[in-house]
Amino acid sequence: MMKAKELKNLSVEDLNKKLVELKKDLFMLRMQHATNQLDNPMQITAAKKDIARIKTIIREKEQNV
Repeated sequence: MMKAKELKNLSVEDLNKKLVELKKDLFMLRMQHATNQLDNPMQITAAKKDIARIKTIIREKEQNV
C-alpha cells in the first residue's frame, strides 16, 4: 500500500508508469484468484485502492496546472 504523501512528490509521468504497473499486477492477481492460487484475496482490494489513489493524484495535478 502506497502513501498519498509519497505519491504527491512524483511527477505525472512517474505516476502513469506506476498506474500501468499496478494495472498489470491487478490483472495477475485476478488470474491467480480465478485459478485458486491467490493466498490473500485482500491484495486485490489493496491494488484497486492504490490505483484509485494514483488516479486521484493525477487528476489533482491536472487541475492545478
